[in-house]
Amino acid sequence: MGIIKKTFYTGFLTGASVLGYLGATTTVDSPLRRDDPLFTSKSFVKHNVYRNASTQDICTKRIPLDKIKPELLQKEGALALELCRGVWGGLGYRFQRSYLARKYQGPATAGQLWTVDQLSQSEYEPGTQLTDHFEVVEKTPTEIVVRCGDTPRNQGNRASDGLFVISATIDEKHGEAVLGVKSCFFNSEKKVEGIQGPMPGFIEELHRWYSRVLLTSAAWRVTR
Repeated sequence: MGIIKKTFYTGFLTGASVLGYLGATTTVDSPLRRDDPLFTSKSFVKHNVYRNASTQDICTKRIPLDKIKPELLQKEGALALELCRGVWGGLGYRFQRSYLARKYQGPATAGQLWTVDQLSQSEYEPGTQLTDHFEVVEKTPTEIVVRCGDTPRNQGNRASDGLFVISATIDEKHGEAVLGVKSCFFNSEKKVEGIQGPMPGFIEELHRWYSRVLLTSAAWRVTR
């Protein structure tokens, strides 16, 4: 019994330490500001056709510029692209990638990104599809917008729809890189009354922690 207790408490303390680290090094804000650029973006206007209420949040992480790989600061767009590669090719996405691969990888999805190497090397141009669950719909030097919620083979309106915005900007005043993963989920299939987004509260909270994990593991790829 003593060994079981020791194992339990060790696991509990390790888990608590990880959550504490994620909470201390990332910030989650929800809902998004009403004037957030996402709400007037081409992708949001196109896909949330009924202007339904959404579940929204943004996870951010600030890193001193002297900790960022220098080559990523020398070319416009390099930091955001490398962060995107880190999100999908990093440790944080490994479990979901493996799960989706077991369910959906096959001849019908052969043109999509599946392997860690593919996800870590892609240029993430609009139209890129990954793990039968995401599709790049916009790309700028500071952010890459990915549609989610259903297979990209379904190009129409969806009961489960949404957008991820992976971003990297420079705060010159504070000498920091500001890394972000923004999420917005909605029903685009039909008009839904009310002001609540589609996610139950406990799922929303789990998603926020998952965003912290994705962003933290992605940040390892852009730091030295």
